[in-house]
Amino acid sequence: MLVTFDLFSALLDSRRGGAAALATLAADRGWSVSGEDLYDAWDPLNKAAQGRAAREAGGWVPWEQTAREAMTQVCSELGVQTDPAEAVTALVDSLPRWPLWPDVAAGLTALAGEAKVGLLSNVDDDLFRRTAAAPLVDHDVALTSQRLGAAKPDPEIYHRAVDRHGPLVHVATSARDVRGALEAGITVVRLVRPGHRLDPEGPTPPWSATSVDEVRTLLPRL
Repeated sequence: MLVTFDLFSALLDSRRGGAAALATLAADRGWSVSGEDLYDAWDPLNKAAQGRAAREAGGWVPWEQTAREAMTQVCSELGVQTDPAEAVTALVDSLPRWPLWPDVAAGLTALAGEAKVGLLSNVDDDLFRRTAAAPLVDHDVALTSQRLGAAKPDPEIYHRAVDRHGPLVHVATSARDVRGALEAGITVVRLVRPGHRLDPEGPTPPWSATSVDEVRTLLPRL
């Protein structure tokens, strides 16, 4: 069985890692806005930009391109006087320090004894390899948006993953990923993480877990 995970929500505590990087930059530049506020304003805009850019381009768009687009809007709205590319560079440079959720390292190691552990995420190949999650995932099934030529929540990214590797179970945390995978007809386990809620207008997944180890215990029932 192939079990794929989202990178930035299910495996990494991206808010903690990204906000810390932006907080350091804000302190260095003397900005009045906090790193947490910058990240919280940027993250949903970046997610929206990914889907929009992929649709308009008809395929994969580099992560940093949409990240800069979103950061440009955030800096304008919050009155931050900087080159948005500087803030995105700070995020990219800090990726190796973005922490895994506490259950991930042991949980993925145990899961790998029972299933093939992969990735299904809107990320570039190179950026994925910089993260703390990379050593815990089978790189043959590290299904990045770059590799698949599509981006969430477009059904195409899920369909291409299945076309290449057969039926899979996708472990999703963010609202758009849960909804996108369910609407694409994929078997989904929602991995509950702080700060993430279901889309109230979307379908409800039949399976839910609060840790990677709990995902493992669900596998015989899926």
